[in-house]
Amino acid sequence: MKNFVRLAQGLSVCLLAAATLTGCSKGNPTAKNPGPISTATGLAYNDDGGFQVKEFRGQPEGPNLVFIQGGRTTLGSFEEDVAYTRDNLERTVTVASFYMDETEVANIHWLEYLFYVKVDSSREFYRSALPDTTVWARDLAYNDPYVDHYLRYPGFRYFPVVGVSWKQANDYCKWRTSVVNYNLYEQSGLDEIPAEVGGRIPLETGVVLPDYRLPTEAEWEYAAQALIGTQWLDENQTHKRLYPWDGHALRNPYGKQMGYFMANFKRGRGDYAGIAGKLNDGAMITAYVYEYPPNDFGLYNMAGNVNEWVLDVYRPLSFQDFEDMNPVRRDGTLDPSTGYDSRSNPRDTRSGVYNSLVTDNVRVYKGGSWKDVAYWMSPGTRRYLEEDSSTATVGFRCAMIRAGTNY
Repeated sequence: MKNFVRLAQGLSVCLLAAATLTGCSKGNPTAKNPGPISTATGLAYNDDGGFQVKEFRGQPEGPNLVFIQGGRTTLGSFEEDVAYTRDNLERTVTVASFYMDETEVANIHWLEYLFYVKVDSSREFYRSALPDTTVWARDLAYNDPYVDHYLRYPGFRYFPVVGVSWKQANDYCKWRTSVVNYNLYEQSGLDEIPAEVGGRIPLETGVVLPDYRLPTEAEWEYAAQALIGTQWLDENQTHKRLYPWDGHALRNPYGKQMGYFMANFKRGRGDYAGIAGKLNDGAMITAYVYEYPPNDFGLYNMAGNVNEWVLDVYRPLSFQDFEDMNPVRRDGTLDPSTGYDSRSNPRDTRSGVYNSLVTDNVRVYKGGSWKDVAYWMSPGTRRYLEEDSSTATVGFRCAMIRAGTNY
């Protein structure tokens, strides 16, 4: 009888262990389903005075953002290096998944920003946020209508904002982060934001987004290539791309749009749009932000229309120093500005003569514009400009990390 009881007890233990193992294999805690108790301490979550674990359903969808799945790619210019700059040679890197704006930031978005800045901020900051509309002015051209109307006239609402510097674009990203997250928090129905966090919505709530920001150069170039459309079988890519679309041609080879240009750019000296009755690219200056076909990631105007600011400080030899995972250059690490004969470090201090524009205050911009020839629409080409400068050919779009995931 005792042996039978021991056998039954042993069987019960075995069945309990098997059930536990089975439960664990099918019900391991996850970020979305952490379970009611801690797997480290055994203490219950969300008890009065205990550790609070808020509900989490994954990163919320941010307005206008498109998901860009990361992966391995070859960055660098595939276009002939006509200027012999050799500043973007090919190298293989991995870019983590992220989000990017579907379109360039448009005039209506900037006017919305100005409205709320005027309400909530100082007069000095409001004035610092105003785009420089005089970027359209030319001594030998009648661009006065663009100076006066481009930003505010309703017909230009969904044209890309221009005349904004890299610094202004960064300020916009910070404002957008704050506004979007407060809106998400209010919609969540959670309690008021605790005073001890200084007004910032705690990340632990699970309802806020990571920061909007400018994309890194690597992210921008990866998103513009959109090589998900060239895959075949297992990790094979049938071809690379010179532009954000297939082929070496600039015209659409298919359907009703056959023969029309795929982007807004300068076709040749003095030719911005074609002839009356057949305005091929349809835009003498900038164009509607949804005007041309999106690339395979669903992003519009990653070539032409306006160049776009990216996060990186410019260096001609960055490709030699970059990490091969999420590369970015935020300062002069390993390549200090003192090594360049620039305005801030002139070799001849008596005359102030300098031969380089490279400093820690110049930022990369990419993509080509309405005023650029097709060469600059290739994703690997790059140029740079002082971070407090602005032109009628440079705009921007925002990006955001994909948080809480390893791909």
